[in-house]
Amino acid sequence: MKIVLASGNKGKIKEFEKLMPNDEVVAFKEILGDIEIIEDQNSFKGNAIKKAQTIYDKLLEKGFSDIIVISDDSGITVPALNNEPGIYSARYAGVNASDKENNAKLIKNLNLKTLEKTPAFYTACIAIVYQGEVYTVHGWMHGNVINEQKGEGGFGYDPMFIANGFDKTLGELGYEAKKDFSHRTKALNLAKKVLDVII
Repeated sequence: MKIVLASGNKGKIKEFEKLMPNDEVVAFKEILGDIEIIEDQNSFKGNAIKKAQTIYDKLLEKGFSDIIVISDDSGITVPALNNEPGIYSARYAGVNASDKENNAKLIKNLNLKTLEKTPAFYTACIAIVYQGEVYTVHGWMHGNVINEQKGEGGFGYDPMFIANGFDKTLGELGYEAKKDFSHRTKALNLAKKVLDVII
């Protein structure tokens, strides 16, 4: 199955490729080039749908017909920080901010509240657009965020997040451990069930 991924995030693309080894996952840039999609919706679901629908419509304009577009919008939510960063996770420290810059801002805000460790959760919403229909699924991963970075694995806030049942950050655990219980894995497993039904 050929799936066009409506994301330019290299970390996400690698995760999808590893999670879907039997399918051909193609980043939309390989077909359409650079396209900026403004994520201006007020939820992970809204942003995921907007990204998938935008890429789907542009592929139709290019003459593609039997295509599947999948997008993901995800992030980390810290209730003690008024649910920040939430939908702004990728741009918490500003547009085009690096993982290091986003992590630094989160550490700073945790320290301002003297929080060394506090509950947090990851959300992933996957949107699928196929034959003009839109489908969405969600996955969550709960745990705690800490006010320092540990480990070099993963991407985003992984070096700061300790999932429930573990004593190491996702950055320390590495991909092989994380893939079994991550928010994106949970959402993608549901997305696969949707694809099995609609295709």
